Amino acid sequence: MKTPASPSSDPADFIVLRPFRLIGRTVLGGFREIGRISAFWLRVLIACVTPVIYVREVLRQCIKIGFYSLPVVGLTAVFIGAALALNIYMGGSRFNAEQFVPNIVVLGITRELGPVLAGLMLAGRVSAGIAAEIGAMRVTEQIDALLTLSAKPERYLYAPRVIAGIFTLPLLVLVADIIGVLGGWLVAVSALDFNGSLYLRNSWAFVTGNDIWSGLIKAAVFGGIISLMGCYQGDRSKGGAGGVGRAATLAVVGAAVLILASNYVLTSIFVRVGL
Repeated sequence: MKTPASPSSDPADFIVLRPFRLIGRTVLGGFREIGRISAFWLRVLIACVTPVIYVREVLRQCIKIGFYSLPVVGLTAVFIGAALALNIYMGGSRFNAEQFVPNIVVLGITRELGPVLAGLMLAGRVSAGIAAEIGAMRVTEQIDALLTLSAKPERYLYAPRVIAGIFTLPLLVLVADIIGVLGGWLVAVSALDFNGSLYLRNSWAFVTGNDIWSGLIKAAVFGGIISLMGCYQGDRSKGGAGGVGRAATLAVVGAAVLILASNYVLTSIFVRVGL
């Protein structure tokens, strides 16, 4: 007695259903990865707010993440402020609105460009460095050695880096805001014939506390994302040096995408609450 052929044995059915199987496999894999990331982040964030916190390690990471990133953030801010002033002047000249250059420069830098660009620069420098460092510890079984000594890596390795990222990036963004405004001022005075004191006076009169605080809140969120992605990808690295390199690449890409996505979400929330 012949058994009926299954639908998947038909080549035509296989060709038709194969794209749907690939889509389903991709969607399920994406949800699985989101679950892993969420569980990992939750464990690390709990370790950040519960004792014991290794203060010396936190301070050491603050120096590595914050102080050593000052040159990169400062150079980025000054050129962005200068380029922003030039572009706003060119656009405003079409409507005889050149006098609004200082207002738009200070608003754009404090609310958007300062935190976002500083976050992206640190995603390339800090997130990759954290992923490479922790990835090397993972593939050389140093993290396994910590577990055998009853030392939780979430508390000793990951939490200090996340705390340092959350606290240092707002400070870097505050410095970037000042340098970016000064970069716009330098171009406006030297190339666009603005009065220097009037430019600074207009900038100071236009910016509000909400503009500054919204950028600093974004910076704290971005700092947490950068550190968490570096720790997560480094913890999951495997396969020797190649695996560490892949972890660093994935950390940078993931942190950059999440920074841009969370920036939109936070901006929408700030608009709704009037911040």
